[in-house]
Amino acid sequence: MTDPGAKAADPNLPLGAGDVGETRPFVRLDRVVKRFGGFVAVNGVTLDIARGELFCLLGGSGCGKSTLLRMLAGFEHPDSGRIEIDGQTMAGVPAYARPTNMMFQSYALFPHMSVARNVGYGLVREGVARAEIGQRVEEMLRLVRLETFGDRRPHQLSGGQRQRVALARALIKRPKLLLLDEPLGALDAKLREETQFELRALQARRGVTFIVVTHDQVEAMTLASRIGVMEAGEIRQIGAPRAVYEQPQSRFVAGFLGSVNLFEGTVDVAAPDLMRIRTPGGGFVVPPASGLSARQPVALAVRPEKMRIAAGAAQADNALQAVVEERAYLGDRTMFKLRLNDGTVLKVLSAAAEAGVLAVEPEAAVDGGGAAADGGGLTA
Repeated sequence: MTDPGAKAADPNLPLGAGDVGETRPFVRLDRVVKRFGGFVAVNGVTLDIARGELFCLLGGSGCGKSTLLRMLAGFEHPDSGRIEIDGQTMAGVPAYARPTNMMFQSYALFPHMSVARNVGYGLVREGVARAEIGQRVEEMLRLVRLETFGDRRPHQLSGGQRQRVALARALIKRPKLLLLDEPLGALDAKLREETQFELRALQARRGVTFIVVTHDQVEAMTLASRIGVMEAGEIRQIGAPRAVYEQPQSRFVAGFLGSVNLFEGTVDVAAPDLMRIRTPGGGFVVPPASGLSARQPVALAVRPEKMRIAAGAAQADNALQAVVEERAYLGDRTMFKLRLNDGTVLKVLSAAAEAGVLAVEPEAAVDGGGAAADGGGLTA
């Protein structure tokens, strides 16, 4: 039975943020700045991450995401701002004394050591007793499903197996926080897809807080409970994958996270129950958005999969007249390139079952009605 007074969880909050006993974030970055000479790599980043969360920093090359990860690890030090892990400031704490471990994209396995010796190397360096090392190595190899591979060398493993060895080595020291820098970047597409689910399941079983850096939008959306999208040293938007994808707060986020059609226009009507947007290609009726008023310029973002193509003239709200120029067969889907009367080029993604009918019609009406409601975003 549902409690009518209960509030729905906010997808933009960290996991556990509203729970009793989770009032303090596990990781906190407060106005962190890092410069390299005159270049500002990280510019005033503020971020809270909950205990046990799998958080992804997503962005292109040079956006500052890896620098942020290295500051958490202690390999770089902020020029200003504050970093806390589990309530403790990291100012002056060297990398080896932090409750963190880091997994690099290259995996950095020792080629002359067996899998078991690679996994246990950190414990050997710490002087842990041999019997305990053996026990913990066995535990880690079982965890990553490599219990029969302990005697092999790295060159005798597949890419996915080497990735799991590196993960086991990172986890064996029982860090409170695991930092992963492009952990799946060296894998081929099919193996990367399989490993994404394995990594997420493993993190859930161990309950360790993961912060993953990646440039791959699909990887971030598959892995993360929340995503922080970075550009030019700043976090542009934070939220659950669905929230960030469906309601981007800027042109950059809309364009970086997946494919998008952007319509530049002006608010014609801003009523309590709807908004009318006028664009050069046609008009849209969309749900109301806070902070927007009549005659204000806006950009309407519509995802290609939220649009539909139909033969004939555009005669309804959110319908635009277009010509089908190209199509690309993608297996289960077909991507269409269309051109509006004003010259604007659109992308429409249709299921393969629809594509055979749609492709034979050079003249088409593009329906964005569903998109404005649940797949579009408005930005001023």
